[in-house]
Amino acid sequence: MLLKIIGVLIATVLIYGYEPIRPLWIPFAIIALAVVFVVEGVRVVPQQSAWVVERLGKFHQVLEPGLNVIIPFIDRVAYRHSLKEVPLDVAEQVCITKDNTQLVVDGLIYFQVTDPRLASYGTSDYVTAITQLAQTTLRSEVGKMELDQSLQSRDVINRQIVAVLDEAGRSWGVKVLRYEVKNLTPPEAILRAMQAQITAEREKRALIAKSEGEKQQEINLAEGEKQAAILTSEGQKQSAINKAQGEATALRVVADATAAAVNVVAEAIGKEGGLQAANLKVAELYIGAFGNLAKTNNTMIVPSNLADVASVVASAMTVLDRTRAGAKPA
Repeated sequence: MLLKIIGVLIATVLIYGYEPIRPLWIPFAIIALAVVFVVEGVRVVPQQSAWVVERLGKFHQVLEPGLNVIIPFIDRVAYRHSLKEVPLDVAEQVCITKDNTQLVVDGLIYFQVTDPRLASYGTSDYVTAITQLAQTTLRSEVGKMELDQSLQSRDVINRQIVAVLDEAGRSWGVKVLRYEVKNLTPPEAILRAMQAQITAEREKRALIAKSEGEKQQEINLAEGEKQAAILTSEGQKQSAINKAQGEATALRVVADATAAAVNVVAEAIGKEGGLQAANLKVAELYIGAFGNLAKTNNTMIVPSNLADVASVVASAMTVLDRTRAGAKPA
């Protein structure tokens, strides 16, 4: 506009001004018009931008990034749009859930202008339109859910709002890329109740975990006692088996020793003088046994033929003779 005024002033001075410079008004006018044309007619559009040009008040074209030329005083840049992704903060609002609980909710919209012409003429203010529609859609979606469901369904709410905004934004030349719920804040009383519920749930889980631990401990102790009892019984069993085997072995050894002793005695009796030695040994054993009997008992049984030691020895020798006769081969 300033250049336009300067150009008009220069043209006025050249036409009606001083007489000495009047012959030069045509060159100066041409130069002035050229300057105005260059300044007003050349437009450099930045990258990721789109400018809407109107010709005599009517849409003419969209200028692409780079150098563009328009007709001064006939064309004008009516709208300038950024084609970048734009984050738009949605102010917080109070929403009522299905179970009549208030929630204070705010969010963030990411949108992008895809059609500069529709963005210019489809709505008077697409930013306000998107914001208001996002708020109404958010209230509607939260009203369909109960409190717990709304707190857990942020992704569902985001997708529903994006679907609605994207559908409406097609006629505005705008594409809504994402919507993110930033905060879902219940009333203070609800927060305290939720905190108490969470505390009770954690205490419940702690008690269950403790009881499970005690149960497992008792099971482990019982299993340990069972294994210990089994091992103890196995040890006792093996000890009894070993003891029995030892006693059997000892009996066999004693029996073998006795048999060997009897054989030796039998062989000794068969030798010269062996019978007399056996008589003497039997007599000694008889007298010794009778003497011990007198020492260890208050009541003594006296055989009727006590003086006849020779008869006792004779009886013993008879037994020895029979044993020796039985030991001889047939």
